[in-house]
Amino acid sequence: MTKLRSDALEVLTLSLDGHAFAVPACYVREILDVVPVTEVPGANPFVSGLINVRGRVVPFADLRHKFGMPIAPSTIDTRIVVIEVDVDGDPTMIGIIAEKVHEVTEIAAVAIEETPRIGLTWRRDYIDCIAKRNGDFVVVLDIEAVFASHRRPRREFGADGSSGRSAA
Repeated sequence: MTKLRSDALEVLTLSLDGHAFAVPACYVREILDVVPVTEVPGANPFVSGLINVRGRVVPFADLRHKFGMPIAPSTIDTRIVVIEVDVDGDPTMIGIIAEKVHEVTEIAAVAIEETPRIGLTWRRDYIDCIAKRNGDFVVVLDIEAVFASHRRPRREFGADGSSGRSAA
């Protein structure tokens, strides 16, 4: 559930499939040019490989898979945003792809709105809030929720309560 904010929010703004997103700056460790990704056979397409970040092995995630977006080839603007997020109680560095990184900026509390219950293309629990900025909307991601749902596959249940298949 989105909490109303009384303070400004510092975020890194980025683009995916032409949409404006933001990641709270407190999660961002660094921004890299595109580096080679070592694919892991059989891995979930969302976290499909590993990258080398200053000698550390770091999982590579593509949020476009989570949001049902087409996968576009890298361009001169593509970057990898290295974030640190809590996964199963452990701080974990993860590289996420951004089609373009814009800026680190502060969004005033009065410009932040609760996530609407309807009208979104993406899962509501992946979105912390909506920010109004320069006449547009920026989707502020709940990055912990995005990766929390990855580590624990949900089970789908039939109307009779029987267990169905797992869904990521």
